[in-house]
Amino acid sequence: MEEITCKLKYSTTCHPQTDGQTEVTNQTLGALLRALIKPCLKAWDLLLLHAKVAHHKAPSKAIALSPFKVVYEFDPLSSLDLVPRPMDQKPNIDASNRVEEVQKLHEQVKGKIEKHNISYQA
Repeated sequence: MEEITCKLKYSTTCHPQTDGQTEVTNQTLGALLRALIKPCLKAWDLLLLHAKVAHHKAPSKAIALSPFKVVYEFDPLSSLDLVPRPMDQKPNIDASNRVEEVQKLHEQVKGKIEKHNISYQA
C-alpha cells in the first residue's frame, strides 16, 4: 500500500490564509450566510442549520459528490433526515454490506481526489 504524507500547517482563526482550503470554505460559508440572513436579520440563529445542510449537500468540484454523500452514501432531502437515530435500535442485518459499499465509495472518492490533484500539478 502506498504511503501518503501530509504537511501540517498551523493556522489561527484570525489568519486562515495559512490553509487555502479553510479560507475557501470560510468564504463560501460567509456568502451563503449573508444570502440567507439578509431578509431575516433578527432570525439569523434559526437559519444556521439550513446553511449547514446546504453546505454539506453541495457537491465538491473535485469529486462531484457532496460531503454528506461521501460519509452517508445519500444526500438528505431535508434537515429532518439529519435527526439522529435512537441508540437503543439494533443495527440492520445488512450492516456489513453497507459498510463495504461505503468503503468502496470512499476508495472511489480518494481516487477522484488524487486524479484532481494531479491535474492541478500538471
